[in-house]
Amino acid sequence: MFHAYPPAHNAGAEWAAHSLLRELAARGHTVDVLLSQPVDPDVVYVLDGVTVHPHRGKADPGRWLRGEDRAQVIVTHLENTPRASVLGEVHRIPVVHLLHNSFEKSKSWLVKGSPTLVVYNTAWMKADAEAWWRIQRGERPMPWGITVHPPVAMADYQATPGDRITLINLTQEKGAQVFYDLAERMPRRKFLGVVGGYGQQIIRDDLPNVEIIPHTPGDRMAKDVYARTKILLAPSSYESYGRVAVEAMCSGIPVIAHPTPGLLESLGDAGAFCDRDDLDAWEATIKRLSVPAVYRAASKAASARAAGLDPQAELDAWVTAMEGVIRYATPR
Repeated sequence: MFHAYPPAHNAGAEWAAHSLLRELAARGHTVDVLLSQPVDPDVVYVLDGVTVHPHRGKADPGRWLRGEDRAQVIVTHLENTPRASVLGEVHRIPVVHLLHNSFEKSKSWLVKGSPTLVVYNTAWMKADAEAWWRIQRGERPMPWGITVHPPVAMADYQATPGDRITLINLTQEKGAQVFYDLAERMPRRKFLGVVGGYGQQIIRDDLPNVEIIPHTPGDRMAKDVYARTKILLAPSSYESYGRVAVEAMCSGIPVIAHPTPGLLESLGDAGAFCDRDDLDAWEATIKRLSVPAVYRAASKAASARAAGLDPQAELDAWVTAMEGVIRYATPR
């Protein structure tokens, strides 16, 4: 039970969720996604073996709560977590929470929703939730949880890097102001802005060295974005992981990032980190990466980091846990 889904909605949380669900479908499980927001066109479609059903009305879930189509498990995240948790409890169907952030509202449903399994997208988020639980619930056991970093298949995002300095999702929180300030400071360099799938986009058309392109489906990111990108900027005020940073590294594209816990975990030693309020540091790092030998070393490190994030072991753990929930109502 999700609010939106690719390819119409291309945010990192939705692609991460799809990567998990398509793995279940690839291993023989029937996976249906029920949307809670209207989509255009209003049709049922299949993506990588996952069948996606458009929102029609409040009665939509009924088909999967009883009868021959009754679900064996409900997977949910973000704004659908409360409703899915209640429906699961009422109809005695195990519920699995995908946690993409460390916000209080998300963590509160670990208590109120009593999930059978919680899937954290990073190790730091799992540790944060455990610390929060100790304060909230003391010694009572937490719901069983596993860590599955958002799976990124290198082959899906490999391209020959281009010549642009790129920001994906032009919101204030993602660092649009940093992006435009750098473009003003560095008028001889080419910048590429990609409209995001959510949030208030900040669009400027007064800078001749800045090109803005529309929201781009995930299956076109390699060709339309990374093939044009030399350096990816990630000056986000908050990232639980930073999927686009990993996608860029699949093409050997160096990433300059604000040191959020998520970006520190995803980029590791391959990242270049600057405080988002220190514009001088961002400009200096871009100039340093303009030295061919420095760029080659950074590109090699990025490719190695992406390869090292091979998701297969964590996907295996995910499938094993889900099959435990399906068969025995417990992931263990």
